[in-house]
Amino acid sequence: MMATRISLPPEAAPLPREALQAWSEIPTTIASDVSGGRLLMDAKIRPLRPQGGTRLLGPAVTAWCEPADIGAAIHAIEIARPGDVVVIDADGSLLTAVVGEHLCGVARRKGIAGLVANGAVRDVAALAVWTDFPVFALGSTARGPVSIERGSVNGSIICGGIAVRPHDLVLGDDDGVIVIPREDAETWLSRAREKLALEQEWDRRLSAGESMLQVFGIAEP
Repeated sequence: MMATRISLPPEAAPLPREALQAWSEIPTTIASDVSGGRLLMDAKIRPLRPQGGTRLLGPAVTAWCEPADIGAAIHAIEIARPGDVVVIDADGSLLTAVVGEHLCGVARRKGIAGLVANGAVRDVAALAVWTDFPVFALGSTARGPVSIERGSVNGSIICGGIAVRPHDLVLGDDDGVIVIPREDAETWLSRAREKLALEQEWDRRLSAGESMLQVFGIAEP
């Protein structure tokens, strides 16, 4: 038997409240554009239900689950704090679920902001109606785990093709999930706000009747 490994990464300074509020207004499409798409998780990791304006945002607590084992998922939810996002890499396996109604129910009651799983979840009927606890997953299955004793927590993981470390900022909506490195969060925010303002100006001009060629600076054919 091998116990779950729990890392204790250096404590990162939290994002200023103003920066976190500003990120809550940035769509993942904008964040993807300004990063050249390099921060975007695998597009197959989707919300269990269309969020309809409810968005996922918060610093990451990471877990890597061995096949058919959910020990790391349990520990990650146990140590996560209100406002955190639990990010679980299960190596893309859909054979067994890494979380379901019980684990996500605990996370929800703790005030955890949501959960991302590069793997399967179950109890979808319950999870999908929780508007205050968005869950993004690669898929679903009714099959549960066979053990709860292995894996690792709060180490660096690769989830949906993207590196995720503890304290990185996780942003999710109906278009996907973005992971912003903690040390770059304020720099990317500045670029994202500029792009958002630009797109809002495009919308204003297009709504006023200007042609797309004029608005986007495209030469006449």
